[in-house]
Amino acid sequence: MKLEDGDLLKDFTPEQIARLDEIISRYKGMPGGLIPVLEEAQVALEYLPVGIQKRIAKGLNLPLSRVYGVVTFYSFFTMTPRGKHVVRVCLGTACYVRGGKAIAEKLEKEFGVKEGETTPDRMFTYETVRCLGACGLGPVVIIDEDVHGRIKPGKVREILSQYN
Repeated sequence: MKLEDGDLLKDFTPEQIARLDEIISRYKGMPGGLIPVLEEAQVALEYLPVGIQKRIAKGLNLPLSRVYGVVTFYSFFTMTPRGKHVVRVCLGTACYVRGGKAIAEKLEKEFGVKEGETTPDRMFTYETVRCLGACGLGPVVIIDEDVHGRIKPGKVREILSQYN
């Protein structure tokens, strides 16, 4: 392995890389093996940066463009670390007019990140969605699987403190 490739894998332990290699070896040469490898790799490693994609491509004897294309096509896969908790703010019409934008701005300030980013401590990943189907509860924030309705900006910190 070239030094540059090693640098791309620096965020992972030797044990994690060994686990990845074991996953790749089970699917090597198997038609349709790419998606199962990516699924298992993401569960084992939590995310799939380009360095990991290169190793998968090499191990499965596929072009990197094919691996990258699958990772970027399916929303399940992520190329960046995700937080322990995922915070989704609804910005659909009903939530937006009821204060969803103010909630989103408060979260960005509270976290110090923009939409789609993860806090440096990897505690929270912040996302926005266009509709959660809970318009009567607007504005709505979902943290993991928990729905929080009729949120006010002043309550954001209190709600987040429940998720440590």
